[in-house]
Amino acid sequence: MSDIVLRVLAANAGLRLLACTSTELTKEAARRHETSPIATAALGYGLTAGALLGATLKVRQRIALKFAGDGPLVKIVVEADAYGRVRGYVVQPDAPAPDRIDAAAVADAIGSGLLTVVKDLQVKDLYQGAVALTGNGPEQDISRYLAQSEQVPSLLRLAVEMDEAGNTVVAGGLYIELMPGHPASELAQLEARLDAQPALGELLRAGKTPEEMVDSLLEGIDYLVLERRPVAFVCSCSHERSRMALKALSADDILELIVEGEAVVDCHFC
Repeated sequence: MSDIVLRVLAANAGLRLLACTSTELTKEAARRHETSPIATAALGYGLTAGALLGATLKVRQRIALKFAGDGPLVKIVVEADAYGRVRGYVVQPDAPAPDRIDAAAVADAIGSGLLTVVKDLQVKDLYQGAVALTGNGPEQDISRYLAQSEQVPSLLRLAVEMDEAGNTVVAGGLYIELMPGHPASELAQLEARLDAQPALGELLRAGKTPEEMVDSLLEGIDYLVLERRPVAFVCSCSHERSRMALKALSADDILELIVEGEAVVDCHFC
């Protein structure tokens, strides 16, 4: 089943919600990069967050998430746009897997370091913000970034569930944002509802769709479905872009590459 991201507006409560499945997205990234189980899980968390935050953007805008730490994964990079196109890679895709793969294990594999978020909002300059990694995993790291750098009252839940063989079973996420001018109590009430429900991973394993998860969470609250959009691993690289990159090199640089005889034009993302 294809992944989707659902955009919902509960205007009276002042809440914007996004819910997504990212199972196939995570599986495709694992296939392309031949990732170990821990690298798959970490990349899955990043890709899911990218899909959700990308859905908050406007036309032609893009977002990049970079987790750089001192753990065995070294760095995770994810890019997404407003159209559900997401791509990402991990610097050390073959990092050894621990006995148990969960959010804590992913946090350890990333290590201490920095989360950098870059947004191309189609204005003169790129927007960039950064926060120290919390050591509690991508969900907490991104939540901290949103609170500190963008000062957006929000809730974020991410889930990547693996089987005993280290293969992705389900993945998905939920993002809830309080709209300006509304009391924080609205978000707090929804957080209490969210905490009273089964964990996101359990809901996904039970086959719950984004529509079903949102409908359950917003029971008794009027809301409007704004959009249901496919999410997929899509890379923007091409032979033409590679040729343009080579054309930017000087004649001496190109000659040096020819003499070395080992030059390869490669895309980290795909």
